[in-house]
Amino acid sequence: MPTFTYGNVSIEVDEDGFMQDPDQWNEEVAKALATTEGVEELTEDHWKLVRYLRDYYQQFGVAPMIRKLCKETGFSLKEVYELFPSGPAKGACKVAGLPKPTGCV
Repeated sequence: MPTFTYGNVSIEVDEDGFMQDPDQWNEEVAKALATTEGVEELTEDHWKLVRYLRDYYQQFGVAPMIRKLCKETGFSLKEVYELFPSGPAKGACKVAGLPKPTGCV
């Protein structure tokens, strides 16, 4: 299993960079993973998306559908892509410490 290391953060990831153990996630891990998505600083809007994704995953065991994510957070799909250029599934879910969503290529 590959290991991702950034500063003081060292975690096991899959071949696409998604965390293997979501329980190891914390804000420091999120900041480190964000750098792999071209996000150098997480703003309040980033955190709003990340926290929503984590809460949803902890409640239902899966990542939310994109339509639900936009409706519940108030962000348009365009705004989500502005925050996470690689998209809600690849970028936002990775930073939130979720496993790779089904159907994510």
